[in-house]
Amino acid sequence: MSGVQINSGFDLASFAKQVGDQKFPPVEKWNPDFCGDIDMRIASDGTWFYMGTPIGREKMVRLFASVLRKDDDGKTYLVTPVEKIGITVDDAPFVAVAVDVAGDGNNQTICFTTNVGDRIIAGPESPIRVVVDETSGEPRPYVLVRGRLEALIARPAYYELIDKGDIEDDGDVERCSIMSGGKRFSLGEWPNSARGNV
Repeated sequence: MSGVQINSGFDLASFAKQVGDQKFPPVEKWNPDFCGDIDMRIASDGTWFYMGTPIGREKMVRLFASVLRKDDDGKTYLVTPVEKIGITVDDAPFVAVAVDVAGDGNNQTICFTTNVGDRIIAGPESPIRVVVDETSGEPRPYVLVRGRLEALIARPAYYELIDKGDIEDDGDVERCSIMSGGKRFSLGEWPNSARGNV
């Protein structure tokens, strides 16, 4: 989860061009027959496993990642024009391991890069959301990458976003939010005494 970057000298125009230049197979348009599940798993830290062994070849992982699709049944599949194969995803299929911030205030833009090289600009089309674990109370932040596929925002990146975010304090509870792409996103809330534990 290293490689988190926050800098105000970030070249947003260059990043936006890279986002626009990304090409992915049109998996949402393919409707092949379901061919069953295979023993492939994406762990919560973004590591891919096949039959219990980590897949060490980055090019292979990126190839598989490019044909991922999460359907409305909640399952994640590898999809080609002729096959649809179910895999296991422990949490989100991607991890946002780098974040850059361009601009400030209402003109601020948050840019993420995932562990498989996808680039995302947070905004109306790629919202940030935070889910709080009911048992532990731990926040789990996500950003939408494409389709229904999300990236878990790495903990160091989440802390940096909170530091860059706007805090509202009503005396008992602090609420944090951040602007990106003209939209405000909640980063969570916590009792004043607990902020250091977020």
